[in-house]
Amino acid sequence: MVTGRTLSARVGTLVLTLWLVSILVFFAGQVLPGDVGRVMLGPFADAQAVAELNKRLGADQPVLVQYWRWFSNALTGDFGTSLSMRAPVALLVLESLKRSAALAGIILVFLVPLGVGAGVIAGLNAGRLIDRLIVMAGVSFGIVPDFVSGLMLLIVFGLWLNWFPISGVAPDGAGFWTNGYYLILPALPLVLNLAGYIARMTRAGVIEAMAADYTRTAVLKGLERREIIFRHLLRNALTPTVAVLATQTGYMLGGLVVIEALFGIQGLGNLVLNAAKARDFPMLEAGVLMMAAIFVLSAAAGDLVLALLDPRQRRRASS
Repeated sequence: MVTGRTLSARVGTLVLTLWLVSILVFFAGQVLPGDVGRVMLGPFADAQAVAELNKRLGADQPVLVQYWRWFSNALTGDFGTSLSMRAPVALLVLESLKRSAALAGIILVFLVPLGVGAGVIAGLNAGRLIDRLIVMAGVSFGIVPDFVSGLMLLIVFGLWLNWFPISGVAPDGAGFWTNGYYLILPALPLVLNLAGYIARMTRAGVIEAMAADYTRTAVLKGLERREIIFRHLLRNALTPTVAVLATQTGYMLGGLVVIEALFGIQGLGNLVLNAAKARDFPMLEAGVLMMAAIFVLSAAAGDLVLALLDPRQRRRASS
């Protein structure tokens, strides 16, 4: 099991990383062109009125003072008010996060069985035709950009065949399954893009596990092939795949920006994109910080799961 020392180290690293990210996000927002008062009052507002608003909002204070006020408020969940939408940033980010989480959930529902299953089949049949086809298909889909595959899937399955709706937003009052149905087509571009890489990592783990001593011992004992695969091979073969799934979260977040814009989903990626266009600094800073937190938490969760599955990782972390 994971020791308290290991867990404390993970939590400490997590907190430090998020704090450093908060500094980077805030100061990056400060160097963007424009200021809060001008954004709120418009490009034709009187300069004196803009200066008075900046003073009332504290935007004329030193940057370090502004950061400390923003950071201390953020610790309580207060990220300020959106300049473009005139609503609390925290509520807007949480609402968009729910939509992005639903899309990410659909992606994982298809991605994990497809990527892991294809990798296991390829690894068990290494060097054969099925192995070459899986690797070739994974590489081919992996090099196609998300927006290209998204447009192709939208045209083919949304417009020509009419199998799926071209929008990723279900009607108001739609149930759980209807909402999931509307998210299938937006999820497919990222599923196809990521499945190949996960399949190759799983394939490599399976091939390595098949050549290991514990697998050879199980074969010499006369155990059935199915028992060898499920009891001895998969647990060790899937260990690197867990780490890969965790690290792919960052790529998935980047892909969500494109996919949400393409299918009209008002998720976290679309929120950050619109905030950048509108120079909505509080929204932009909170959205980017949330994305960074998701990435860091996913990586930390992957490390912990990896430590649970692999005793060598536990010993390395303890030392």
